[in-house]
Amino acid sequence: MIDPNIADEFELENSQDAEDFETGEDELFEHHNIKADRGQEVIRIDKFLLDRLPNTSRNKIQIAARNGNILVNKKSIKPNYKVKPADEISVVLPYPVREIELIPENIPIEIVFEDEYLAIVNKPSNMVVHPAYGNYTGTLVNAMMYHFDNLPTKTDDYYGRPGLVHRLDKNTTGLMVIAKTEFVLTNLAKQFYDRTTERRYHALVWGDVKEEAGTITGHIGRSLKNRKMMAVFPEGEHGKHAVTHYKVLQRFGLVTLIECKLETGRTHQIRAHMKHLGHPLFNDNEYGGDSILRGTTHTKYKQFIENCFNLIPGQALHAKTLGFLHPMTNEFLQFDSNLADGFQEILQKWEKYTQALNE
Repeated sequence: MIDPNIADEFELENSQDAEDFETGEDELFEHHNIKADRGQEVIRIDKFLLDRLPNTSRNKIQIAARNGNILVNKKSIKPNYKVKPADEISVVLPYPVREIELIPENIPIEIVFEDEYLAIVNKPSNMVVHPAYGNYTGTLVNAMMYHFDNLPTKTDDYYGRPGLVHRLDKNTTGLMVIAKTEFVLTNLAKQFYDRTTERRYHALVWGDVKEEAGTITGHIGRSLKNRKMMAVFPEGEHGKHAVTHYKVLQRFGLVTLIECKLETGRTHQIRAHMKHLGHPLFNDNEYGGDSILRGTTHTKYKQFIENCFNLIPGQALHAKTLGFLHPMTNEFLQFDSNLADGFQEILQKWEKYTQALNE
């Protein structure tokens, strides 16, 4: 059994697909149970749920409210109800929860290393790692099911994620390890939990980072205002202990290329920590990095930034190095990868831009 404390990199939202079914007189089932945070702003129920329920629409939410299928503090509410801090919202629908079916798909994946026990893959951008509600197909797991036979599947909280030891965000590129046997899966998961693995990322961040190297320590937990985001909290107040070490690799004046070494593996750790430091990741559309945060207001500069943004679908973050002990041979393996093409092109553009400024 994998220790449940490892679950930060495996989080699956407590939400289900909201498709239309002919319901007859079936029993009502609770499909969503959400508690509004203490700092939640007062907003309409449809807007609140729209941000939290994948594969749904405001119209579907309003219909559910009119039919008495949305309860707040155990009482049905009207579609114009406004959510308040600490409200407990339940969404009940007249059909049973649908299980996720894992479908092998012939999706090309770059395999960096493979033996009979494990594989190292280089995940591209714009690819979700595992199926979840709203992303049933086209994920890395779907590809893995096709390329690798008989991957271990856990029967506990990790169902639907065969062979996965850790995770990368949809638009983060780079190295991931895939376990091929139950023993290897459990062994690697323990290494990640014990923080004995080596993980180094390259990230492009806004601003000229002051220090050449540093350490960011701060609890990371879900934002009290937006549950899609993670935030940094004072120690002991909220969230879980998180440590990120960073050093500057290259300065461009308005942006900085850094290397981050993870001591812990929290959800969105680098993205949340760097935003907390005042340096959001370049083109990070969830943490405010997808707008011009440094530079001039000149039209040419705006176009330059827009051209850079267009090269990648999200944050400029790449899992460059991955090291761990092979569970069967006890040999320390270390792998390195090139930055994704779009990331490299952005760096080339910044080099030319800064050279032109200095001429």
